Amino acid sequence: MKKITLLPAIAALMLAGCVQVDDYTKVVKAPAPQWLVGYWQSEGPQSEMVSPEAIASLVVTRDGDTLDCRQWQRVIAEPGKLMQRDDALYNVTQKRDVYSVKQNGEQLDYAGMKLKRVAKPTVECQAAIDKLPLLSTGSAY
Repeated sequence: MKKITLLPAIAALMLAGCVQVDDYTKVVKAPAPQWLVGYWQSEGPQSEMVSPEAIASLVVTRDGDTLDCRQWQRVIAEPGKLMQRDDALYNVTQKRDVYSVKQNGEQLDYAGMKLKRVAKPTVECQAAIDKLPLLSTGSAY
C-alpha cells in the first residue's frame, strides 16, 4: 500500500524540472542576451541528429525571436521565441517544443547538441529566414 502512495510523489519530483508549454501564443518572449544573438551551427556529427551529415542551426535575434533549422535530406525550420524561467533560457518553437539554451564557453548547449557561432547561416536556412518577417530583417542580429 505504501508503494502506491509513493509513486505519485516520485513522479511529481521527476517532473518538477521539466518545462511545458500548453499555448505558444501565451509564452512571454524574452530579449536575447548579447552573447546569444546571431547564428549558431552544429559542427561534426551530433548524437541527437539522424545522420553524421545532418546540420543543426539556431538563429537568435536581439528581440528573442528564433529559428531552429535542421537539415539533412530536407530542411525543417521551426520559428520560435526565447523564454526565461528563473535564471534559465529556453527556446520554445511554434510546435511547442521546449529546448534549454546554455552557454558553455565558446559553445552553445542546445537540444542535446553542441553548437558554435558562425558568421552566416547555411543557404538552406537563409531561405527559411527570408520567409519569416521577424527574422528576415538583417538588423535584428
